[in-house]
Parts: sequence; C-alpha cells; structure tokens
Amino acid sequence: MGLFGSRKTIVVESDVLIVGGGMAGCGAAYEARYWGRDLNIVCVEKANIERSGAVAQGLYAINCYMGMQWDENQPEDHVRYARNDLMGLVREDLGYDIARHVDSTVHKFEEWGLPIMKDPETGRYLREGKWQIMIHGESYKPIVAEAARKAASKIYNRIMVTHLLMDETKPGRVAGAVGFNVRTGDFYVFRAKAVIVAAGGASHIFKPRAVGEGMGRTWYAPWSSASAYALPILAGAKMTQMENRIVLTRFKDGYGPVGAYFLHLKTYTENAYGDEYESKWYDQTKELVGDYIDHQPVPTCLRNHAFLEEIKAGRGPIRMVTKEAFQDPHKETIGWENFLGMTVAQAVVWASQNIDPKETNPELTSSEPYVMGSHATCSGAWASGPEDYAPADYQWGYNRMMTVDGLFGAGDTIGGTAHKFSSGSYTEGRIAAKAAVNYVNDLKNEKLQVSEKQVQEFKSAIFQPLENYEVGRNEIVGGTVSPSYILPIHGLQRLEKIMDEYVGGISSHYLTNEPLLTRGLELLAMLKEDLDHLAAEDLHQLQRAWELQHRVLASESVTHHTMYRTETRWPGYYYRGDHPKLNDDDWHCFTLSQYDKESGEWTMGKAPVYHIID
Repeated sequence: MGLFGSRKTIVVESDVLIVGGGMAGCGAAYEARYWGRDLNIVCVEKANIERSGAVAQGLYAINCYMGMQWDENQPEDHVRYARNDLMGLVREDLGYDIARHVDSTVHKFEEWGLPIMKDPETGRYLREGKWQIMIHGESYKPIVAEAARKAASKIYNRIMVTHLLMDETKPGRVAGAVGFNVRTGDFYVFRAKAVIVAAGGASHIFKPRAVGEGMGRTWYAPWSSASAYALPILAGAKMTQMENRIVLTRFKDGYGPVGAYFLHLKTYTENAYGDEYESKWYDQTKELVGDYIDHQPVPTCLRNHAFLEEIKAGRGPIRMVTKEAFQDPHKETIGWENFLGMTVAQAVVWASQNIDPKETNPELTSSEPYVMGSHATCSGAWASGPEDYAPADYQWGYNRMMTVDGLFGAGDTIGGTAHKFSSGSYTEGRIAAKAAVNYVNDLKNEKLQVSEKQVQEFKSAIFQPLENYEVGRNEIVGGTVSPSYILPIHGLQRLEKIMDEYVGGISSHYLTNEPLLTRGLELLAMLKEDLDHLAAEDLHQLQRAWELQHRVLASESVTHHTMYRTETRWPGYYYRGDHPKLNDDDWHCFTLSQYDKESGEWTMGKAPVYHIID
C-alpha cells in the first residue's frame, strides 16, 4: 500500500448516495426524503453544501420558470425554445419532464424564504425575459441547502469523490463511491444501492482568457472539474453531445452576465465604430446553417457567430450600449445590483478601470469553451426518460438512470437537456431522486457486493500522488522541478494548451479540423501517461491532482465527439474547418460514446432525435 496506505478508512452505508451538493444535489436530497421516508440518504460534497456549486456566490435571476399559474408559458413552449436554440438537437422527453415540474420547485424556493421580485402592477413574478424571473439571490444557495440538510440522513462536506464502486455480483451495476476528505485525508468508502451523480461540469479544460494570478476568473465555476462526466465515464456509462461545448458572450475580464442588460435594461451591442453588425452577417450565416438563422429567437450560437466574425473583420471591440439605459436611475441601480448579487468581480473590474457604464459603453468578449449540461448546451450522460413520455429508444429503465444499472444523474451530469439552469437542475435532481428511491425499493433485500480488493486498489490509486511527491522530492537539489513527477498545475496547463490549440479554443477562434483533433488525441494520450507520475505536496494538491484526472478524461471525450460529428452544428461555439456547414441529412442525431477503462478505447455511435412536440 505504500507510504500512505495506513490512512484511516471510514465506511458509510446508504440506500441513496448523492454525489455533489449543488442545486441538483440539493434537489435530490430533498425529494429522496419525501419518497423514501425510512431510507438512509447520504449527500457528499467536495466543498461545503452551504456555498457550493455554480450558484455559490448568488444569482440575480431564475432562468427557467414557466409561469403556468398565469398561463404565461407551457412546458411545450419551453421544449420548442430549447430545441430551436440547440439547432434541433435536444431530448424533448427530458426537457418536457423538467418544464412540467419546474414551477413547483420555484414556489418551494419562495416558501423557504427566497425573495422573488414582483411586478407592482400585476402582482406576478417580475419577468426579465420570457423564461427568466428576477430574484434577490445573494442567499439563494444557503436557502436551498438548508432544505437539503434537513432532508438528508447525513451530509459529508469536504469529501472529493474520485471513483464509483461497482457491484461484483451483477456486472454493470453501481454500488457506491470512494473519495477522500480534503482536510483530514481520511479515505471514505460509501456503499449505496443507488447513486445519483449531481457533480459539476467542466471549466478549465480549455485555456481561459484570464491568465497568471487571475486564471481562476472564469465564467463557469472554476471548481467545477468535470466530475459530472468523469465518474460516469469511468463506470462505463454512455455519454452524449460532448462536442456541444458552450461559449458565452460576457462583459470583458469580469465575465459579468449580459442577460439582465439585454432583457430587462433593453441595452444592445455595437461595434467599435458605433454600428449595428449582426445583420451584416445574415447571408454568410444562412450559407452555413440554412433556415436556422431565420428562427426566432435567433439561436445563441449564431449571435455569437456574428460577434466573432465582426471581431475577425477588424471592427472590434464590441461594446454594450449602456449609456442610454443608465440615464434612468432605476435601471442604473438594477445594472449594478445584477453584478453585486452574483458577479462582484465585474463591478470591481469596472471600478478599477475607471469604467462608469453611464459614461462609457463597456467592452464585451467571448469566453473560452466550457462543457456542461445545465446551461444553454447539453453535454452529459445518456439517460432513460420518463415512462409516460419517452420514446422506446429513450426508455430502458428508471427515469434519469444512465446505461449503468443503479446510476442516476441530474444537472450538469445528464445530457440532451439544455436550458435547465438553477431551477431546472434542482427539478431534475428531484426527478432523479424519486426514480432512485423506486429503484432501491424494487431491489428489496438484494445484496450488493464490493470486494476489499476493489476498495484497496482505489485507495492505493487515490493517495499515489502523495507518495510520488514524498519519494521524488528528494531528487530535487534546487527549485521545484523534479525529473520524476509533474505537479497538478503543470498538468492543467498542458491540458488547457492542448485543448485550446487543437480542439477549438480561443487562440484559434474556436476552429479545429480532423488533423488538429488527431494530434490533440495523441497529445492527450501522452498527458494521460504522465498522470501516473502526478505528485501532490499536501491534501489540497491531492484534490487538484484528482480534479485534473477528471478534466483530462472529460477532455478526451470532448475531443472524440468533436472528431466524430463531421459538421459544424453550432457555429459560434466551435467550427470544423474541414466541415464548415450544418448537415441535417447526416447529423440530425445525437452522438454517443462509451469508454472502456481496461483498453482505454472509445466506441462512438449515433442515436435518433425524436421531435415529440409539434
């Protein structure tokens, strides 16, 4: 077992294990208790559930709310919206399932104390846009976490889950998870009859625009290290749409959101010379994607495309016209509070650069790509749909169960379902938990078996970076560079450089092709070999080491998917230079992948898209 084999092992038994305590995980904990009154429900969180996940700092709007009580929207409307924005490719059964339940979730948030802004004239929730309602969300996550804490049998904070355990009596069935306490170093073994993965998507797999000391300033949470994908991938789950990465248009340097500005403050963009530019790129975009450019609203990626083309044409920077709106004191207040409620860094950046948006129209930028299943894109695991709504090809078991028996997912983890955001992720956690409880109840007294050999192999692997450091540091005479190990930051920088230059990052204007992707896979393979020599000086670096492992595996998936889809389905998110046009004849389908951890090989395939709603 090496130098660190004697670390304390803590075994936790559970019926339902929830990995991740963000919005989806909290929803799963709450709903699991409702349906499983007598079950042992355990939630494991890498940080602290009080302030964890993408909503950690706060949020100024709930971006997924139907308003069915006022007949504002119906679930079918939301499916049409998401389908349009993703250029036709969404799991309509999953999207409908969330949309029909999401309003009840938001009403619970309000009951628990979340302040939702009201329209003084109608008494309804104040709309920011067709799907968004405005909130005072500084305490959004603590409010939601409180309900989860009361519902769960036990919350384990500061535990990083690294691998899923597999049942040895039935191949392809999950049996729990293992990880370590990032503060004490204790090794944890969580045995479970059902596992719900509700971890975070992937930031920092592409090189960020913010570098050096500021590299943590990203749009999506920097602590979201692709565990939502790596855990299912290693367990043999099929993944879908991993090429569907997202690029955001945001305020420069602080990544402040633009939604409230566009939708509520009615601001607009212009190029460096004060000109409207999106219409200039209409003909060129229509040549690439056909009639999708005529859809309303214009798909997000196509608006990005016009932005990027205008920059490449030399007419940047693109600015948000705020000077007009900010003459209204009320709108000025809303504009600043929008940041102070969720992106304080943007307010700080503007203050530090002498930018008063009432006097200066601030710059916009496009972010590096992120991979996620809960925002406006839909990467993630291939999951079974609702019994009453999913077509046969999408229905093989319990709702939100992956292709691994007993393994469920929600939020960033589940693919094919765009535009969930915070409320939709919580709702999907509730849906997954109800199904997981049914699964556990149907198991009855069936026993799952996990051998000591499997546990000890994981334990040895988890703490190996500490041993690599302890042994290798003796070879260093001066400085920090060792001939026998690499540090997590070195591996992360290599990963970001590979993904940026070969898989369509910011340095190439999101452009890639088959030769670049092929070379990218070769370099990722070399990086994976070197990960055997990762070294961790302490527990914090051990956490970084395993975050890197998860990011690399997710990046490999992204690269294979991008190679496999020989079209440019979402210009503005990425471009295949060798296949620059959308191709509905061959690629109006989902991409699927499955990883074999024994051989290291990936199997790619397609799944049909069913348009259930007219």
